[in-house]
Amino acid sequence: MAFRTHLILMLSLTGLVAGCSSSDDDGDSLVSSRSFRYQVSITNLSAGQPFSPAAVVIHRAEWQAFSLGDGASVELERLAESGDNDAFLAAADADSGVLATETGTGPIPPGATAEISASASTTSDNGLLLTWLAMPVNTNDALAGVRGIDLSDFSIGDTRTYFAISYDAGTEANTETADTVPGPAASGLAEGFNAARDDVRNAVYIHPGVVTQDDGLGTSTLEGVQRWDNPIARVRVERLQ
Repeated sequence: MAFRTHLILMLSLTGLVAGCSSSDDDGDSLVSSRSFRYQVSITNLSAGQPFSPAAVVIHRAEWQAFSLGDGASVELERLAESGDNDAFLAAADADSGVLATETGTGPIPPGATAEISASASTTSDNGLLLTWLAMPVNTNDALAGVRGIDLSDFSIGDTRTYFAISYDAGTEANTETADTVPGPAASGLAEGFNAARDDVRNAVYIHPGVVTQDDGLGTSTLEGVQRWDNPIARVRVERLQ
C-alpha cells in the first residue's frame, strides 16, 4: 500500500514537472509582438524627373525587390514602365518575407519631399530591412530606389540619411519616344506598361541615363532638363516607435 502511494506520488510529480516544462517552452515561443514604426522622407534631387508614388516595403532578407543581372518580375516591370505600384506591392504582401507595405499618395515632383509612415509588427527588429522604389516617369523603364536599409540598430528617435541611385528594369528599350515615355514630357501619349520586352538585356542594371534631343537624339521626346545624375534622391529614415 505504501509502495502504491509512493508510486502515485512520483507519477503526479513527474506529470507536474512535465507540465511546467511544456508551459515554459510555450512561454519562450510566444514572445509578444511589438510595433516598429518608421517615417520615410523621400526628396527628389532631379531637375526634371517626377517620381511615381513611392512603394515602401519592410521585409526580411529572404525578400528582394530585384537582383542586379536578373530579369525583373512582371510586377516590377509594371512599376518601372507605368509607375503603377499596385501589383508590385500586392506581390510583396503575399511573400512570407515581407512584414509591411505602404504606398505614397501621389507623385513626387522634382525638388519636392514626400513622407510615408510604415509600421511592422514583429517580435524583434533583428534582420529588419526597408526598401523604397519609384519610377522617374520621364523614362522608358527606370527605377529610383534604395534597397535593404538595415533597421535593426535604430533606436527610437534615430534618424539616418541614404542616397538613392537609378536602375533600369531592362524590360523596355530606352527609345525615349513620345509613345513609350509615360511622363509629362510626352504629354501623356505613351502606353505605359507593355508586357512585351524589347530591351536586349532583359535584366535589371544600373541606369545609364537618358540622351535627350538636346544631345542629338532627334526622336527623343526628352529635353536636357530630364537628364539626371546619381544620386537621384535622398531618403531620410526615422524610427518613431
